[in-house]
Amino acid sequence: MTLIGRTRTRGVQTLSLDSPATRNALSAALVGELADALTDCAKDADVRAVVLTHTGNTFCAGADLRDPPDPDALVGLLRQIVELGKPVVARVTGHVRAGGLGLLTACDIAAASREATFAFTEVRIGVAPAVISLPVLPRVDPRAVARYYLTGERLDAPEAARIGLLTAQGDDVDAVLEPVLDGLRRAAPQALAETKALLTAKVLEAFDRDAADLTALSARLFSSPQAREGMTAFLERRDPEWVV
Repeated sequence: MTLIGRTRTRGVQTLSLDSPATRNALSAALVGELADALTDCAKDADVRAVVLTHTGNTFCAGADLRDPPDPDALVGLLRQIVELGKPVVARVTGHVRAGGLGLLTACDIAAASREATFAFTEVRIGVAPAVISLPVLPRVDPRAVARYYLTGERLDAPEAARIGLLTAQGDDVDAVLEPVLDGLRRAAPQALAETKALLTAKVLEAFDRDAADLTALSARLFSSPQAREGMTAFLERRDPEWVV
């Protein structure tokens, strides 16, 4: 069973995270399939832009706690989105949590409908938003990200747009994206690639500088006793032992 849906309309390749039973959690299999789909997009001259979207009411719930991806594979996927020589646009109509926000901020443009919600929930299960910081920190307001990293609070689409998690939001995400996709279709492929390279240079600097350290931090925290308790509590739908 495929975990990534593929459709194309007028040069725009849509890739849909299609594992609603797991709320499109980042399993090793899903990460691998999405990486393969992006590789195919990179090789296809007829693809002018990529839309990354989802089935179900969750864009991505973060790492699959039962089948988590290797941290290096997740870093590779996020870098692949950033480096792809074609614009990648996130289209969100549901919830985005933890590692899903890494996917969102790796995209060049991100739009959501007003029912979407967002949260960096890592601290609530005993880990940190380590690997996803590579695309998040260069693109999101630092004072706001400090609050939401540390508290795990949920934020709505207008707040996500205000702090830079989103490019735009509205009642109808497709109406919001219509002029965006029209603009991308009108742009020359070479110009899009070179302009994207200008825009992502600082993000890629973060990958070059910090990826190894953040990958090691992620691996260390996920194997810690507090993370085991936090993940067990999450799966058992109870508060972890440290909640007061």
